[in-house]
Amino acid sequence: MMIDIQNTTDTYDSPWKDALEYAFPEFMAFYFPAAHAKIDWARGHEFKNTELRQVVRDAELGKRFADVLAQVTLNDGEQRWIYIHIEIQGQRDSDFAKRMFTYNYRLFDRYSLPVASLAVLADEEEGWRPNHYGFEVLGCRHTLEFPVVKLIDYTELAQSLEEDPNPFALVTSAHLQTRRTKGDPRARYRAKRDLVRSLYRRGWDRQHILNFFAVIDWMMRLPDMLEKQLWYDIEIIEGETKMPYVTSVERLAIQRGMQQGLQQGKLEGMLEGKLEGKLEGKLEGKLEGMLEGKTEKAATILERLLTKRFGPLDEGIRARLNVATLEQLDHWTDRILDAPTVDAVFEEH
Repeated sequence: MMIDIQNTTDTYDSPWKDALEYAFPEFMAFYFPAAHAKIDWARGHEFKNTELRQVVRDAELGKRFADVLAQVTLNDGEQRWIYIHIEIQGQRDSDFAKRMFTYNYRLFDRYSLPVASLAVLADEEEGWRPNHYGFEVLGCRHTLEFPVVKLIDYTELAQSLEEDPNPFALVTSAHLQTRRTKGDPRARYRAKRDLVRSLYRRGWDRQHILNFFAVIDWMMRLPDMLEKQLWYDIEIIEGETKMPYVTSVERLAIQRGMQQGLQQGKLEGMLEGKLEGKLEGKLEGKLEGMLEGKTEKAATILERLLTKRFGPLDEGIRARLNVATLEQLDHWTDRILDAPTVDAVFEEH
């Protein structure tokens, strides 16, 4: 996948990886149809990421997006492992093919199982297509040849991508649109809005929409002003499609912010987004003081959010906040986006 490289941090656990694992058969069908046809998908598949980490933990992976190891059953009944490597390269990397070779033989050496290695490249160099690595010494030859997909090859297929029901057609389109609109925020806003509209009109279930919205949102970053405008557009789109998923999408953004805060040694999540209904603007607040027993601060934040969501609070609600434990306050904060009324926030289940 492609994003603005200079703004990228560690993207190993990116939404791209989540989408790949959530819709692995669709991923294989779109990018590697020949391999997909040889797999008995009715017998399921199993991810072996623990095994993968044990093999590649000491390796340099470059600017990777995701590494996945999956066990599948072929149509002939044999089990095989598939190693998927997804990487972005800003320039040619002479070690890329060597890494693919190294991971393949390490996996085979450790587990004595044949491994299929596949790669998706999101760089912009048309002529760079590494697909093999090996060596020959004194008549002994050791070679790995592996399939590679270049996302720029889909540039001329924009119309067919829009019509393709496979979710990774949408992901590929988002990648190409991100590349096309680099340095033009307003053009990117229009492209992102159109992709979100396409996402909602595909008739997918809630989880499908959330997972692939996350990929689009992650790739196509916008300035704050245009991001706010996009949320208004999403509300209109949801009205057209009668699929009110915006609060769920907002929670996804909240969780992303909280995870980033934890990595910095804080528990702070930015509550951003526009709540379903009459709530206007974005809820902004940091979950600070949730550590080290700062219950009073947490209660103050929750009171402010409840007031923005439901209007003025009665004395009974305020009294309940004042005597609540930190765990209770955290639980109620998690429920505020879904609750239709203020009383529903505090209902026991």
